[in-house]
Amino acid sequence: MCVNFEIMEQRIIDNEWSFVGANTKEFTHCYHNYPAMMIPQIARRLINDYAPKDTKLIFDPYCGTGTTLVEAKLANINSAGTDLNPLAQLIARSKVKNYNVEKIIKAKDLLSEESFKFSFNIQNEINLYKFKNIEYWFSKNVIKEISFLLNLIKLKLDKNIQDFFLVALSETVREASYTRNSEFKLYRIQKEKINDYNPDTFGIFFNKLNRNINGLKDLIETGANTTTNIYDFNTCNKTPKEIIKQDIDFVVTSPPYGDSRTTVAYGQFSRLSNQWLGIENASQIDNILMGGSKNHKGLNFTSKYAQKELNEIKNIDEKRYNEVKEFLIDYENSINNVSTSVRKNGRVAYVVGNRTVKGVQIPLDYITVEFFEKNKFKHLKTIVREIPNKRMPKENSPTNKTGVKSKTMSNEYIVIMEKK
Repeated sequence: MCVNFEIMEQRIIDNEWSFVGANTKEFTHCYHNYPAMMIPQIARRLINDYAPKDTKLIFDPYCGTGTTLVEAKLANINSAGTDLNPLAQLIARSKVKNYNVEKIIKAKDLLSEESFKFSFNIQNEINLYKFKNIEYWFSKNVIKEISFLLNLIKLKLDKNIQDFFLVALSETVREASYTRNSEFKLYRIQKEKINDYNPDTFGIFFNKLNRNINGLKDLIETGANTTTNIYDFNTCNKTPKEIIKQDIDFVVTSPPYGDSRTTVAYGQFSRLSNQWLGIENASQIDNILMGGSKNHKGLNFTSKYAQKELNEIKNIDEKRYNEVKEFLIDYENSINNVSTSVRKNGRVAYVVGNRTVKGVQIPLDYITVEFFEKNKFKHLKTIVREIPNKRMPKENSPTNKTGVKSKTMSNEYIVIMEKK
């Protein structure tokens, strides 16, 4: 590594940022599991400690399910975020919306009554949903029950509250399927377990609803009432200011650490839910995420802080090097576009991890500093934290050989920069 000693000196190990034992499911943060979620305490402290004076807009260019957006709302600051995964957008929209609780409870009671009738064969007419391989992932009974709930939500409920119920149904989809729920990628449970697998679809759904209603009540009790906009544009290709039409004061985000196919499989995790929700090309989400499109063949990538590591990977496996290169080119393009939208003296806080490829650790925190320095930002500090709570795979396969595993990262790096 071409070490930048100034960056090393500004790497601060601070175990207070690990938030061991903290309740990461406060307010609407309790909605829906999702891979590699940034815990709310990090976004909350970053906003409290590092937001520039008179911050009017916080932006998250990879907003996922909206952790930063909820925390901006709680801090009474307007926010905007974008994500390419339709499921993430759905969850984020629901987390920040001040639904009318009485309407939600009334709608839940309606669904409960109709589900009771269905369970006792009082209500049998149903439009069964179909998509490729649906019977591979779901039993016939579960297909009927999820189809029934989805029909009810779309036909019986006010459109203004449907998203709230679709979020609970999406989580139910995964838990009631034949997938191994401990995995992000789509793996079916063992064949011998399928005959004995009889999930309580309605029970799962209403448990999720009750949990989410409690989180919604807690959010509303705070009195937070701000403007939050959630988009689906790609910051690799577009400047945020083109879309949101104003300067950004503070960026708080946790970007991907690598392409989705070889790191955290956001697309695979979301596929079944997106298919039930009727999302076109649901199986191709990983291909449109950062580093997935392979648009940069023939282009070279150089880094003053990580060229040695990149060359080591290239010497071991050129295909893996090209995958890393594709991701880093997209990542740089995204940072370039985000940078132009941040006002003078505005700040960015990127929570990143240094993944290992072919036994070589990629210093993404250094690379992040490097990209922002090219855009006239100065490095304030990098906080090093342990990862006790973030839901990530404990092991990965750095060589892609069956049975050869290595531990994934145990630290994150919070890179804080300020625009000159």
